[in-house]
Amino acid sequence: METQTEQLLINGRSGRKLAARLDRPSDRPRAHALFTHCFTCSKDYHAVSRISRGLANRGIAVLRFDFTGLGESEGDFADTNFSSNLEDVIAAAQFLNEHFGSPDLLIGHSLGGSAVLAAAGSIPESAAVVTIAAPSDLASLRPILTRAAPEIMTEGEADVLLAGRTFRIKRQLLEDFQEHNLRRAIGELHRPLLVLHSPADETVAIDHAHRIFEAANHPKSFVAIPGADHLLTERAATEYVASMIRAWFARYVGNGEKPITTSC
Repeated sequence: METQTEQLLINGRSGRKLAARLDRPSDRPRAHALFTHCFTCSKDYHAVSRISRGLANRGIAVLRFDFTGLGESEGDFADTNFSSNLEDVIAAAQFLNEHFGSPDLLIGHSLGGSAVLAAAGSIPESAAVVTIAAPSDLASLRPILTRAAPEIMTEGEADVLLAGRTFRIKRQLLEDFQEHNLRRAIGELHRPLLVLHSPADETVAIDHAHRIFEAANHPKSFVAIPGADHLLTERAATEYVASMIRAWFARYVGNGEKPITTSC
């Protein structure tokens, strides 16, 4: 199926512009999805763009955006936190709903997966949620960052090397993690949930996927991504993820009349 990509700007809740892209099929989309990227990544990170285009090729339009201070979005990353991420997710969902169609499906990779779990309750139009390699709690991220740079706690901020790039991390980010009860949000999801995770993930262990799955109510599904690393660097992994999401989602959401079929 032929696809198109459109560059967009979203008015974030903080007043800053969020850069976004909409990948969509040339024909009328069967549904619309919102995709949130991993911690310190961007909408153009290869896993995000490949999965988004893979879904567009299967009839689902996908809006992907840069969180405040990352990629091409405005703002300073050092001043953001999980709470501001949730504001960005909600703003992007509202934009999608107002300009293109309801955000039927929420997809998040890594910390973006945690974000869609936490934000889903504030996006009533969403019908289903997908997490990819997502942490089951935010408290577990705190020791990872403080081990890399103990000065975050002692001096209030520090430069941290993440995925080969340096980011300024402030103590307020870690303190904000403590304010969010992700397990409760998962238990109150009240939407079909697909948990995708690799048993080989060395960044966020697959135990996190088990905890997300156990905390969620039915209907829920748990699918392993064979041999993939946390960032889904291999193209085969992203193709597998896109095909699994499409097949699973077809059971729940159609064009308002009937479920979308699994044929492409």
